[in-house]
Amino acid sequence: MIENELNELGISSENFGTSTGDTWFGKGEEFSSYSPVDGKLIGKVKASTKEDYEDVIKKAEVAFKEWRMIPAPKRGEIIRQFGDKLREKKAALGKLVSYEMGKSYQEGLGEVQEMIDICDFAVGLSRQLYGSTIHSERPLHRMYDQYHPLGIVGIISAFNFPVAVWAWNTCLALVCGDVVVWKPSEKTPLCAVACQYILAEVLAKNKISEGVSSLVMGDKSIGELIAQDRRVALVSATGSTRMGIEVNKVVAARLGKTILELGGNNAIIVTPDADLKIMLTSAVFGAVGTAGQRCTTTRRLIIHESIYDKVKESLVNAYQQIKMGNPLDAANHVGPLIDKHAVEMYTNALEEIKKEGGKIIVEGGVLEGSGFESGCYVKPVIAEVENHFDIVQKETFAPILYLIKYTGDVGNAIEIQNNVAQGLSSSIMTNNLREAELFLSQQGSDCGIANVNIGTSGAEIGGAFGGEKETGGGRESGSDAWKAYMRRQTNTINYSTEVPLAQGIKFDF
Repeated sequence: MIENELNELGISSENFGTSTGDTWFGKGEEFSSYSPVDGKLIGKVKASTKEDYEDVIKKAEVAFKEWRMIPAPKRGEIIRQFGDKLREKKAALGKLVSYEMGKSYQEGLGEVQEMIDICDFAVGLSRQLYGSTIHSERPLHRMYDQYHPLGIVGIISAFNFPVAVWAWNTCLALVCGDVVVWKPSEKTPLCAVACQYILAEVLAKNKISEGVSSLVMGDKSIGELIAQDRRVALVSATGSTRMGIEVNKVVAARLGKTILELGGNNAIIVTPDADLKIMLTSAVFGAVGTAGQRCTTTRRLIIHESIYDKVKESLVNAYQQIKMGNPLDAANHVGPLIDKHAVEMYTNALEEIKKEGGKIIVEGGVLEGSGFESGCYVKPVIAEVENHFDIVQKETFAPILYLIKYTGDVGNAIEIQNNVAQGLSSSIMTNNLREAELFLSQQGSDCGIANVNIGTSGAEIGGAFGGEKETGGGRESGSDAWKAYMRRQTNTINYSTEVPLAQGIKFDF
């Protein structure tokens, strides 16, 4: 279905796997990538062995010593060229993302656009890696802080955003002077191959050392090697909370640094002063976009009792209009889940809802028949629940939207929203200024992202992305997230002929 796109992206061989630069190798077992769209084999890759990994790290160490000496604006120029190459390959890469992961083609294109946007951001950043000048308490002393690259940055990414999250980390890390080693999800390996190929082409054209950007393939054992490795200064891991806890334990034990982007359990609060038209579009896209497989997916809708029935009716009507099917067909809103294990998690969640006393008002189920042969297509579900249900407290990576009624003022709704373990994204729908400001205040949302009159998903790269509590506390992408990829150094220069001590301490002899 996407042979032309694979050829355009340079994926014409089945011998991909481990890579430093544009050199491909791998001694591990072969594993296959099947599309959830139609169940067909897309391609095969070689898993990385311990020996492959060691080779990659050694080359990354050598590359770092050279790469860090290139002035930051010149590193930014490399990223500018990478962004231009992504513009050329946008349609092909977007289609591969859609076909291998299962999200709509429009969302696939949007993901590649995120890559392009972060390239633009990183190019500007390459001339803005600012430190601060600090006034010293000692005469004829100058004090300032500055930032230096860390070294090797390990990136462990998830299947749901198979290219954008890597780019968020890679573009910032490279501009900061680091080198990267990427372990992508084994569920979307060919997207990773395509990205590595595109960047390697740019690096080779500029005669940049092999090892600035490397790829290691395989299961969690490869991720464990990255987490355990003292030579990897920073591990940026995206995935489940359970996975993040394990990564954090291992990296913290060696006093390494982490950026953790973990689970979400995101809510939209709908108050009596909400614009229900805006609410409807935001909630439906937030709940069913990417078939509910975003960390920022809208999981819970917390609705005031006075408008609850009206909101419920509008949602049920909207869900009747959702079209499911091949995500490469622009007429369809929802594609498949990533694999049959995800389908099993979805069906188990529906059983749990019923066991705990929830009421399913838009029925789910696995779709069968023509166009659904992969067995990965499921119906989006709406259920009436209580926030304390065990199933509601968990993140189910599927298109299941929970409706929760609240009474009283917006403070009660905020309390419900915050009463989960995760703290990624949140939103309030209101035209009431006081409600909006309370939601954004220290008494409001406890999430890393808090929006007013837009949904929980669809973050722009200009702001720092990440969340609190079991979401991990990490920040990626915009704002000053770049500082996580660098080490901070405070410098004091004495240009006097005396040695005055801080705090007025005397030490004469």
